[in-house]
Amino acid sequence: MMTRHIDTRDGRITLTDRVLQDLAGIATTECYGVAGMAAKNIQDGISAILGQESLGRGVGVTHLGEDGALEITVNIVVGYGVNIGQVARNIRQKVRYMVTHCTGLAVARVNVNVQGVKVTALDD
Repeated sequence: MMTRHIDTRDGRITLTDRVLQDLAGIATTECYGVAGMAAKNIQDGISAILGQESLGRGVGVTHLGEDGALEITVNIVVGYGVNIGQVARNIRQKVRYMVTHCTGLAVARVNVNVQGVKVTALDD
């Protein structure tokens, strides 16, 4: 796990990837049409089964090059009947804004992987 350091005149702020994953996860789950987060790997899947839920579940963060820009990948489940393209655009915009606004770090790319569709029972 990488850490990022932001030096200010008042001191140093240290951010772990977990913080970036949580911010991106919060932003993603707030978007209309997202039914939930999907596991990004086997370890996340096992953690979910064991009840160790994380806000950043299904989110990957990669640090690109020397400029420190981030590539964020979110794995989601969408609700049945939503416009998947529009949901993905909303996620990209909201994740980029949230991470940049809260940390000051540049986000180069936000990748959205749709892992499934959730169908909910209709109430008659």
